[in-house]
Amino acid sequence: MSALEENLRAVRARIDAAARVVGRDPAGVALLAVSKTWPADDVRALAALGQRDFGENRVQELLGKAVHLDDVQPRWHFVGQLQRNKAAAVARTGAVVHSVDRASLATVLDRAGQEARRPVEVFIQVDLGGLAGQAAARGGARPDEVPALADVVAGAPGLRLRGLMAVAPRGEQPVPAFARLAAAAERLRADHPGAVEISAGMSGDLEEAVAAGATLVRVGTALFGRRALPCGEFEEHQPRESQQSHEPHGSRTPGTT
Repeated sequence: MSALEENLRAVRARIDAAARVVGRDPAGVALLAVSKTWPADDVRALAALGQRDFGENRVQELLGKAVHLDDVQPRWHFVGQLQRNKAAAVARTGAVVHSVDRASLATVLDRAGQEARRPVEVFIQVDLGGLAGQAAARGGARPDEVPALADVVAGAPGLRLRGLMAVAPRGEQPVPAFARLAAAAERLRADHPGAVEISAGMSGDLEEAVAAGATLVRVGTALFGRRALPCGEFEEHQPRESQQSHEPHGSRTPGTT
């Protein structure tokens, strides 16, 4: 068994166990493999094992892998902060966009979806704040901004609102942060019943996210191993990785994030 296969089985087992603990059907929680910085061959290998959803946070890397892996046809997700001048290029890949945090970005994606005659599936990213209400520095709309932004997205013919996405703040336990996300998701569903999904949870906190209702967890390190990033660059979608206790099996890159 390859390291990737072992890691995939271990992560899926964690998700399934976390769902059962809170009485959820494990089939209701999908796994998004965050493949940023890893080569296309690793995506191809995981796809051959049955993994379908893959996430990138840099536009150029997404575009390059989408071309290289056209024969595999993975379901792409864009999980990074997105500039308006690059939004159309991301939309053309068919990627699900997890980071809609302002109306101006929604407008550009809406136009791209209409031109392609294929609605862009999007999540609204919510800033969960931090200790004592401090900004999370993770990006996202403030919770009080979400209802108006959701109305914009839901009213755009070139978009389809799937739900909310968030990253747990650094320096805070994930449980209260995910509780705030669950509350925001409940309010969203009251206005937009079809927006039922929650994109939350990573290698170090996926159990807490599943307990809070996550339907899609974004996992990178526990699948691929630790990434060797330039000094000072943190893993935007892997909080507290250096302190988390769920070490990936067969980690293939030395060093810490």
